[in-house]
Amino acid sequence: MALLAAALAATLGIAAPIAYAHAIVVAARPAMGSTVPQGGLEIRLDFNSRIDPQRSGLHLRRPDGSEATVSVVRNSASNVLAGSAKTTMSGHWRLAWQVLSVDGHITRGEVTFIVRDQASAP
Repeated sequence: MALLAAALAATLGIAAPIAYAHAIVVAARPAMGSTVPQGGLEIRLDFNSRIDPQRSGLHLRRPDGSEATVSVVRNSASNVLAGSAKTTMSGHWRLAWQVLSVDGHITRGEVTFIVRDQASAP
């Protein structure tokens, strides 16, 4: 039993640094599942580690399936990927991101959100 516990502890000790090697989103604007008004959209993704903004990117996927590249702001904090865009139609949007952490690992993901048109705004 002690041998099994030691083997498990050794395995977890090896796996832990691997799990922390990837950049993970810890805060997002727009937030996952949020609803935002149509118009200007400020984008900000905060990661748990430093990233290389020159080799990282943002893409918006519109409800009609078309896609737009978002220009990344280069003077953000070392763990932030930020930009701005214009949301021109209501519906479900996807913000696709890809970052290169400074340790060389690439991480990808999406933040989904809803854009409501100006007429349905409260």
